[in-house]
Amino acid sequence: MQTVDLPEKVRTEVRAFADINVAWLAKQLVDAGLTDERASEARARAIFAAVAGAQLLARSRSNIDLFDAMIESYRVAGLLPA
Repeated sequence: MQTVDLPEKVRTEVRAFADINVAWLAKQLVDAGLTDERASEARARAIFAAVAGAQLLARSRSNIDLFDAMIESYRVAGLLPA
C-alpha cells in the first residue's frame, strides 16, 4: 500500500515508526522465547497491524472500551502473548 497522498517526509517517518516498532516487537518475541528469529518479524508485523487496526477502529467510534475488547480477543486467539 502506498501513501502517495502524504508528503515524502511524512511517508518516511511513518515507515520508520513502523519499522522501529516491528523490530522491537520481533526482539521481544525472541527474547521471551515465543518465536525463533526466523518467524519473529512476521509475527511482530501481525501484532503491530492488529494493534494499529484496533486503535483506528476504537478511535473512529470514540470508544476506548472497544480497543480493550479487541486486544483481549487477540490474546484469546493467540495473536498476542497473554
